Amino acid sequence: MTVPVSPHGARPSGPLGSRSGPEGRAPCVDPCVDPCVDPCVDPHAVTAHRGWHSRGYLPHFDTAHVIQSITYRLADSLPVEVLRRYEQMVTDESDDQRQGALRRLIERFLDSGHGSCVLRQSAIAGMVIDAWRHFDGDRYRLHAWVVMPNHVHVLCEPLSGHSLSSIVSSWKSFTALNINRLLGRSGPLWLEDYWDRFIRDADHYDRVIAYIHDNPVKAGLASERTAWPWSSAAL
Repeated sequence: MTVPVSPHGARPSGPLGSRSGPEGRAPCVDPCVDPCVDPCVDPHAVTAHRGWHSRGYLPHFDTAHVIQSITYRLADSLPVEVLRRYEQMVTDESDDQRQGALRRLIERFLDSGHGSCVLRQSAIAGMVIDAWRHFDGDRYRLHAWVVMPNHVHVLCEPLSGHSLSSIVSSWKSFTALNINRLLGRSGPLWLEDYWDRFIRDADHYDRVIAYIHDNPVKAGLASERTAWPWSSAAL
């Protein structure tokens, strides 16, 4: 396969948040119902690709036709005091190694299942996947995904005119609105930011898909990757 890659070299790394085709599309309530996110108001909305940018927390790389590995998590999945302790644990690492070490610590903690873990509920996990599938082939192309109890991984390729930040914002806004409604609750559901990393080459692509599909097995939630129903490996 040919994997689109960025011409701009490696991206700076960041932790997983230090703040709180039209054909074959799965049926889904239209994410455009949420007027709080501008790209969802008009189904034909075009949003500019921003290249390297930051909202003040994590750095992001945004351009069309570059496959991105994206992770976002529930707001209660990682206590602030745990994050601060992990940051202290990696202070002696070099700049390049520090962020990778911190991400690995955070990922292991997330796999332990801290917090409300509402994504474990079938109806809620299905809602998250339906939101991803709704604009598959229209605003982006999905390559792989998994819904874990307190976080998600999705591999997708933004299409021209649809920025990565607007895509992720629409997913989070729509699902937060409907999950909160289902649970009879209010307040933040997702952590405010997200983590992304662009795919460098075909080998990197294969490793990322393997990581996504193996995550439920690694976390002790399934005996094999195809046994976890909320993963593209189960298709």
